[in-house]
Amino acid sequence: MNEFRTGNSPQNRDVSTAVSGLAGKDLVGAVEARLDRRRFQDQHWSGTFWEYLDLAAQNPSVVRNAYQRLYDAILSQGSEKYRLFKKDVTRYHFFSDPFDKGADGIFGLDFALMSLVDCLRAAAEGYGTDKRILLLHGPVGSSKSTMARLLKKGLEHYSRTPDGALYSFSWMLDEHCDIVPQDSNPREAVRSHAFACPMHEDPLVLIPREAREDVLAKLNAVYKPKNHNGKLRVTGEPDPFCRRIVENLMSFYDGDWRKVMEHVKVRRIVLSEKDRVGIGTFQPKDEKNQDSTELTGDINYRKIAMYGSDSDPRAFNFDGELNIANRGICEFIEVLKLDVAFLYDLLGASQEHTIKPKKFAQTYIDEVILGHTNEPEYKRLQSNEMMEAFRDRTIKIDVPYNIKLDDEIKIYQKDFGEGRIRNIHIAPHTLEVAAMWAVLTRLDEPKKAGLTVMQKLKLYNGKSIPGFTEDSVRELKEEAPREGMSGISPRYIQDKISNTLVSRQAIEEKAINPFMVLNELESGLSHHSLISDENTKKRFRELLAVIKEEYEDIIKGEVQRAISADEDAIRRLCANYIESVRAYTQKERVKNRYTGRDEEPDERLMRSIEEKIDIPESRKDDFRQEIMNYIGALALDGKKFEYNTNARLYRALELKLFEDQRDTIKLKNLVSSVVDDETQAKIDVVKQRLIKQFGYNETSATDVLNYVASIFARGDSKSR
Repeated sequence: MNEFRTGNSPQNRDVSTAVSGLAGKDLVGAVEARLDRRRFQDQHWSGTFWEYLDLAAQNPSVVRNAYQRLYDAILSQGSEKYRLFKKDVTRYHFFSDPFDKGADGIFGLDFALMSLVDCLRAAAEGYGTDKRILLLHGPVGSSKSTMARLLKKGLEHYSRTPDGALYSFSWMLDEHCDIVPQDSNPREAVRSHAFACPMHEDPLVLIPREAREDVLAKLNAVYKPKNHNGKLRVTGEPDPFCRRIVENLMSFYDGDWRKVMEHVKVRRIVLSEKDRVGIGTFQPKDEKNQDSTELTGDINYRKIAMYGSDSDPRAFNFDGELNIANRGICEFIEVLKLDVAFLYDLLGASQEHTIKPKKFAQTYIDEVILGHTNEPEYKRLQSNEMMEAFRDRTIKIDVPYNIKLDDEIKIYQKDFGEGRIRNIHIAPHTLEVAAMWAVLTRLDEPKKAGLTVMQKLKLYNGKSIPGFTEDSVRELKEEAPREGMSGISPRYIQDKISNTLVSRQAIEEKAINPFMVLNELESGLSHHSLISDENTKKRFRELLAVIKEEYEDIIKGEVQRAISADEDAIRRLCANYIESVRAYTQKERVKNRYTGRDEEPDERLMRSIEEKIDIPESRKDDFRQEIMNYIGALALDGKKFEYNTNARLYRALELKLFEDQRDTIKLKNLVSSVVDDETQAKIDVVKQRLIKQFGYNETSATDVLNYVASIFARGDSKSR
């Protein structure tokens, strides 16, 4: 140990050499570079009651209530608007978790989040929802807890900013929290020790009620909220502890309120769940090991001897979850699993904004009460006539699973995306097929004839399908209002991807592919703890077969594009097609560049390309004229037509070139044991294109080529 401390060990000398002279002062400098002393001082400001009044007069927003502050916290991170299914949708950046680099970011669910924010705005403006419990309701794993965690995390962050500043106060009394005359001046009480307001109340609550309205009227006259039209409101009386101190000081100073306020030390507070300031969390436990005092505080038996009574507020700990969450938010995890006695406490806490600590009068609170629950618990609440009062005081906000594929993929990319997994390659589309299956399990079978559930998934994901418009998609959603409230949870998908990553095959091959994950998803269904219905399991297995078929189409398309990725060849093919189309539409002949003779446009070439994108013979004239009009419109704008300018034509050219080159590459030979050097060289070129353009590595590219080759060997030439 001594050798280590003096830096004489060989290990220490090696480390010193490795870091090239790194010294302790360099580490200290790195720490200090991240610290902001001025910000610390701002967040720990303290002053007199009169200084606080000046501060409130200059910035009335410090007096906002909990709902107003939470709503402003959400809006402070910005938002963006977009159209979806012919509806205006707002995406709030707050729920992307900018506070922790997206660790708790929520993907999709914009409609549910809009409902939540709309409730908060109504509460901020005092329209009645501030007297309700916000109940997040949805299936397991649908991000209810994440929403609550983000609200708490974001509120903490906002309270540290200048815009989110809020203040509470302490009482300056003697060391025993008594009013004792000073030796030098008996008409003044001792102010040697600070005793914080246990419920972090706003200092304005100390203004007598008969004068408070005038003060608030003056503040509201200059208050200009950025995001809502709510007025500043400070209601109720001080908590029992502060009320007792005020009464004792008023007696000591013969009713001189100004002298009483000289014992008040106002301080800025920062909301913090870990410090139990303004943010509380309550979780159900064994009924034998908890009682309602966990919500409203309990007697401090050690102080009863000091103060002589268990009804003295100085001998009471106002540290229940509803007490410490005052001025902020209190989350109730699985709120409907609470014992009935706890739910009774929530009735007054929501409607009247009061709680009843043991042996004390009703005590005012100002906080957002947020609970979350799942479907079975909510159904039990609905069937319980004894809980009618509780149901009447809740606002249910449905939080479904994602039904948009792109958003579901982002959930898994957060945990398993690029740079997250070391030493194991995740083949392209592995996360996509898992997400695709998860979304399919949440969708209802479409009632529209000729529409498959896979096509429905693509429509919801914004893909165009001939014959379907935005109105069609909106109708599909309206006919299935509970879509997303059942199905496979993202947690199940995450667990199975994790199992695949640590499987023996993945460790040996240092890679996983979609088939490995799909097999793991299927094997887990037999003992899935939340799915007992055999018909549901059967349907989910059938959907896995649908996913495998879709995946085959995806990789066939990629291999086709890799084979036909010769830009010069596509450009030449496109030039020949456009030349023939131009001559055809203008009823001209085409000069053969080899013979020099004028010939008819190459109808065989044009049809071979057009058939690749399902242009029937009856529509070929319309399509060719559309292409020429498109080229003309580009020319008027000073733009040049290229082979990849029109996406539909580009796809047709790719498919045509693939068809022409497939036989020369002899892809089917891959499944045989002998491949000639010329074919192997061409295959290697295709493989490198898969690696560079589509994200495969050497192993996964070889596997995909072999698999697609086996499909073509079976005679399956279906294109995407």
